Amino acid sequence: MTTPGTAYSFGLDTFGDRNADAGGRPLSHAQTIRNVAEEGVFAEQAGVDFFGIGEHHTDYFPMPAGDVVLAAIAARTERIRLGSAVTVLSSDDPVRVFQRYSTLNAISHGRAEVILGRGSSVESFPLFGYDLADYEELFEEKAALFAELLNGKPVTWSGKTRAALTDQDVVPHTESGPFPAWIGVGGNPGSVVRAARLGFGLALAIIGGPPARFAPYSQLFHEALEKFGRPPLPVMVHSPGHVAATDAQAKAEFWPRWREVISLVAAERGFPVPTEQSFEAETGPRGALYVGSPETVARKIAANLRTLGATRFDLKYGVPGMTHEQLMTGIGLYGGTVIPRVRELLATAAA
Repeated sequence: MTTPGTAYSFGLDTFGDRNADAGGRPLSHAQTIRNVAEEGVFAEQAGVDFFGIGEHHTDYFPMPAGDVVLAAIAARTERIRLGSAVTVLSSDDPVRVFQRYSTLNAISHGRAEVILGRGSSVESFPLFGYDLADYEELFEEKAALFAELLNGKPVTWSGKTRAALTDQDVVPHTESGPFPAWIGVGGNPGSVVRAARLGFGLALAIIGGPPARFAPYSQLFHEALEKFGRPPLPVMVHSPGHVAATDAQAKAEFWPRWREVISLVAAERGFPVPTEQSFEAETGPRGALYVGSPETVARKIAANLRTLGATRFDLKYGVPGMTHEQLMTGIGLYGGTVIPRVRELLATAAA
């Protein structure tokens, strides 16, 4: 439900999607990473509130160290919040994740955030020597430890997945309390309850199907917060999309690349291979893809924020194979036209 005075924020996320040139030839991993840094700087200039980089370890998402790129963006910006679009905590160490993002928080003068995920993309598990059989236990223990680290006090903790800590001071300390932390949820009610129990915000990662089906998760989150005696915490939505001057142009630029990457990961992730018919459904009013003109995308964002009781929307912009120029145009339209229009629509609905 939208109420007068609700504060909304709007972000952009990337997985470091490997760019192509105008002829469709893939750019190097290094050039893609440099392009992401430029996109993050431009996002602030365009009026975006948050810029996130998600951890991946593949040829088409060559972004294993997003915090390094975020630090480069932080040095060239002043206002925009910066963080992980997802950090796969299960295959990382909570202490090191905390240290990296508290360091980013220092460099950016308090603009860091982190979204923690179990790992819907699991390439990091074999890469770092973790067993997928321990998938649930790894995340439960590490998320609990991360929550302790955010308190800013010496930590005493023990578990099965890493060495115990006894009254351990973990540096660097933050200057003004804990930075915002979220748990990314793709449809697991247990993860929703975990986020509430540990005191994290809820990030709904919606990449397929009707977004409205996630409304019960928002309700469950608020009920769980009350049960655990925690204050209200925010809900955000993270979904893929692309903005261009017209609906036809946005679809023409996005669809061929979307079909390629989803076909590539379909077997691993259990996704159906997209068809033109399914793509049209997903880009329609009841689908999960925000692909179209600024007006089309703005109306869809506003409608789903109200439906889901969320106060933040992060557009996972672009897809592997798109050009840097297409992405920069989309960022400009998102910040300069989509965000102001969404605010206008939400204000009208609240009134």
